[in-house]
Amino acid sequence: MEVYVFRLFHRKERDKRVTTHCALVSRAFLAKKMFYCGDKDENLENKIKDVVKRFGGNFEIEYVKDWKNFIKNFNGIKVHLTMYGIPLTKKIDEIKKFEKILVIVGSEKVPKEVYEISDYNISITLQPHSEIAALAIFLDKIFEGKEFEYEFENAKIKIIPQERGKKVVKSE
Repeated sequence: MEVYVFRLFHRKERDKRVTTHCALVSRAFLAKKMFYCGDKDENLENKIKDVVKRFGGNFEIEYVKDWKNFIKNFNGIKVHLTMYGIPLTKKIDEIKKFEKILVIVGSEKVPKEVYEISDYNISITLQPHSEIAALAIFLDKIFEGKEFEYEFENAKIKIIPQERGKKVVKSE
């Protein structure tokens, strides 16, 4: 299964930390790539490329100019995370059957068209919450916790689990 994340309407000054966290969670929880629209942000892209270079894997980030066209033409199912959707627990088994999934994560007010062109409007809870937490829970459920055991290839930095303290192994 291939999972991609689409961050809607990144605002360079206002959303830099949240969009960065969206990309970090996407990578750590095994999405293949994150797309984003709104303000093009080379600083964001470079930060994520640096994380991939140091911690490994093949994760990519890419700017998309025309969000509506991108979503409509995505060759797979589109899952929009929203607190107004159907609870994930009612649809997770159905969603897992697809080979290619685009997870749509909003920022500012999400246009009505996103709800209409998405195949699924999915809620993690029916309460206000963090879109980053929703993304992490969604990816964890899709990949059934595999992110806990996954080894990123070409990692120059590896964290060794410890009861206490920090152990990091670096290779060049």
